[in-house]
Amino acid sequence: MSLIRQSLPALLREADRVIENRRAAATAPVVLWQADGETMEQIEARIALTRKRLGTAAPIIVGCGPRTGAPIRGVTFVEFPPRLLPLLNPSMPARYRVAYSGRGAAKSWSFARALILRALVEPVRVLCAREYQGSIAESVHKLLSTQVEKLRLDPWFTIQRDSITSFRGAEFLFTGLHQNVAKIKSTENVSIAWVEEAERVSDESWQVLIPTIRKPGSEVWITFNPDAPTDPTYRRFVTSAPPGALVEFVSYRDNPWLPSELDAERRYLESVDADAAAWIWEGKCRAASDAQIFAGKYSIEPFESAKEWEGPYFGLDFGFAQDPTAGVRCWIHERRLYIERECHAVGCDIDATPRLLEQLGEDAPKHTMRADCARPETISYLQRNGWPNVTAAEKWQGSVDAGISFLRSFEKIVIHPRCVHTAAEFRAYSFKTDRLTGDVKPEPVDAFNHSIDALRYALSPLIRSPSSNLFAFYKQQAEALKCGELPTERRLTQSAQKVEWWLK
Repeated sequence: MSLIRQSLPALLREADRVIENRRAAATAPVVLWQADGETMEQIEARIALTRKRLGTAAPIIVGCGPRTGAPIRGVTFVEFPPRLLPLLNPSMPARYRVAYSGRGAAKSWSFARALILRALVEPVRVLCAREYQGSIAESVHKLLSTQVEKLRLDPWFTIQRDSITSFRGAEFLFTGLHQNVAKIKSTENVSIAWVEEAERVSDESWQVLIPTIRKPGSEVWITFNPDAPTDPTYRRFVTSAPPGALVEFVSYRDNPWLPSELDAERRYLESVDADAAAWIWEGKCRAASDAQIFAGKYSIEPFESAKEWEGPYFGLDFGFAQDPTAGVRCWIHERRLYIERECHAVGCDIDATPRLLEQLGEDAPKHTMRADCARPETISYLQRNGWPNVTAAEKWQGSVDAGISFLRSFEKIVIHPRCVHTAAEFRAYSFKTDRLTGDVKPEPVDAFNHSIDALRYALSPLIRSPSSNLFAFYKQQAEALKCGELPTERRLTQSAQKVEWWLK
């Protein structure tokens, strides 16, 4: 009896789901796609003909390019950038659909919309993957669910915390590739695999994933921002694209709906570092250079902080004119520096800064945040407006060089994938080079360094005086270990084992 009582709520929920699916099926939408070369007048004539043939009030969903005409009752126009529309139109069969670009090209939400339309028509099983996925929050689940809501297609979809299904029986699965080899290999009946942020996917992951997508007519969809021409994804799908691949390069210029905030970031970067702008916004590969300050010193991967970690430490660099305001939240553990969160905004007014800082975490106002001492009036404003622990970071002659040396002394700097601006800076921050000889100079270029400056401010007490705070503790442990003053069990602790590195 207790078993029946426990399972009754689940049975009722299932019954409600079946009823809703039947209601949705009774008014199932008809999905049309604008054909290559078809004008908007022609597609509207096809809509009228479809309505006449149906003889019902079933809604019509139309995948099309940008449209400026008046709304049509019962018709939802799902718009795509013109260069991506042919790539995503299901009438064009393809094993691989690949879009690569710089930032702001709208490729991710375009792919999400196209998958949603496919799920309205057929029971596709979609595997949404990326190289690293520590939680569902790091997947495209939020992107897909947001598009469903924005397009008002909620009646035909069921969105759960870690899954999305449609009334047609379509199913969206979410996984990371790097540490789920066995799970990927056992995944069956996948219709479409969408690999987002594919520039980070290793050759080993591709070798596991591609043979797994073996259902007749199955497809692999790929979106990425190019990094180096030697990366596995670029070599596999751009340099030597396989037969049956539809590959399209796009940029922010192809996005009719580019937000003004993104365009402001683009214009700023073009003004201070044309080479970095070509990589970030134009989607051009950025070749490795001896001038890159942090080459080989950082990785981009998800992580979760732990209680035994040192921190969190907070830093803030204020924007001037068109410079961005940038903040970071970071931790230290063993020989690694972990950058967990960032905030970043171009042209951020002083009264908008407190709200911007909220991106660094709910507990951020409780911690000390070290900020650029050149703006005492802004520090004072923040202290009076919800951020009482913001304080001026100390600067001294040679502090930039000392900060760079300190950051490079870590075994590895790990940047969380959500910190996209910080990751871009670590890739682009470089020393000056001689115009004639190409020799690398010891002076860093004063550009593309705002999150890095915030990081230096956050850690400035450790940079200025390595004998204090955390370093003093480690040094004390090391000296006690050498003198035999620590008991055996203490000498085996994690802290005592790692201190030698701090003394180098």
